[in-house]
Amino acid sequence: MSEMPSPITRRLRIRGLVQRVYYRQSMVQAAERLGLSGWVRNRSDGSVEALATGPAEAVQALIDWAHAGPPAARVDSVEVSEAPPEAVQGFAQRETI
Repeated sequence: MSEMPSPITRRLRIRGLVQRVYYRQSMVQAAERLGLSGWVRNRSDGSVEALATGPAEAVQALIDWAHAGPPAARVDSVEVSEAPPEAVQGFAQRETI
């Protein structure tokens, strides 16, 4: 029997033309397909912030997706950092901060 890998949590900060281009909803859909939990929200500085928890391969797949985003987005940078997990179910959009 193989053990389930320990989940990892990463915080993403995405900059570029990433607001008003369906970025958050597209990320929710991508994260749900990957079986991740977490959240995504707009920031008042024009960036998008996300927190993703799940198997390392799935989290990396979301990070890879974040570099392109939906078709109307123009991603200039994606900063990734380790983060403590949060008790969230599913993957949701949060209010802008």
